[in-house]
Amino acid sequence: MSEPIEHKRKRLKMRSMRRGIKEMDLILIRYSDLFLDAMSDAELDHYDAFLSENDQDLYQWCSGQSASKPEFSDLVDHIRAMIQSENGVA
Repeated sequence: MSEPIEHKRKRLKMRSMRRGIKEMDLILIRYSDLFLDAMSDAELDHYDAFLSENDQDLYQWCSGQSASKPEFSDLVDHIRAMIQSENGVA
């Protein structure tokens, strides 16, 4: 049985808030606040897989310290654009 989409969104919101690194908490909770409700079921699955990655890797990817796995490059680009936008970086 498939998880109802609203349950999936709530679960992913909690996973976005409860990271191992405070910086990732701040980045991902903001990202989930802005974009989770508009994501399709497939996009939520992709975000779920992203959240399963190691926090150290996620932070390096989102901060631009290292390249992300190819399957997450679109998501990382979107997160980095959000960070830059909110920090007034063009």
